[in-house]
Parts: sequence; C-alpha cells; structure tokens
Amino acid sequence: MTDSNEKTRPRLFVDADACPVKAECERVAERHRIEMIVVSNGGIRPSRNPLIRNVIVPPEPDAADDWIAENAHAGDVIVTSDIPLASRGLEIGARVLKANGQEFTEANIGNALAGREIAAHMREVTGEQGRNAAFTQKDRSKFSSALEVMMQAALRG
Repeated sequence: MTDSNEKTRPRLFVDADACPVKAECERVAERHRIEMIVVSNGGIRPSRNPLIRNVIVPPEPDAADDWIAENAHAGDVIVTSDIPLASRGLEIGARVLKANGQEFTEANIGNALAGREIAAHMREVTGEQGRNAAFTQKDRSKFSSALEVMMQAALRG
C-alpha cells in the first residue's frame, strides 16, 4: 500500500513514430531508472531493457498522440514534435520536449499552434509541402542536454 502523499516517479513517454532520439531517451531513462513508454503504430524494434515498455496503437491518425494524452500524468515527461500533443501534455501538467531540444511551455505553445495553422494554410493554398531541416549531431546533443535537465527537474517535482 502506498501513502497518498508519496510522490510517484515521473515516466518518460516517447511519441516514437519518426522520433530520431529514441536512443538518447533510453540512456536518460536508464541513468535515472525511470519507466520509458515508447508509443508507436508499429515498426519499432522493442528494447530488451526492462525499464522500457512498447505500446503499439492502431495505424490511425493521432492514435499514438491520443494514447499518450490519455495515459500521461502531471509530472511526466513527453518527447514529441507534435504540437497539438504538446499542448495536451501541458494541459495535464506534463513537461514536453521536442526532439531538437526545444521545450514546449505555456509561454510558447500558443505561438507554436498558430504557426502550425499558418503553415497548414500555406500548404493548402500553394500546394507546396514544407521541408524539414536535416537533424544534426548538434540537435541530438542539444536534445540530450535538455532532456537530462528536464528529467532532473521532474524527479525533484
């Protein structure tokens, strides 16, 4: 039986489809001995690490995002580049980090959502698809540092 005042350890949720930093997430989870939940609609090789749980969702749009939003709690950490999922995570009190190391916060999520809508409108009007910048070693390093800082803060509560 647990004491109702006992602090639960944060978990690390990874929106894993097209996530370039799963290995970095696993290293942080291992270092801090926290549960990491990798959510995808398949195609991800399961880890043998007992701290890592793989969740396979149906291949429907937003199924992974919905699963994470329904299962994450305040104090958990979510790694995603999906802006609507980031917003939902912030609403429940989770900490949210993008794969490039950018933290989503209450202060910047509104601009991120607005920018997403503008980009979608421009694609609709012009028919051009946006191009993602190449993911660099510098991005990977920035992410690793930011996740470490965020996880330490989450563990402190």
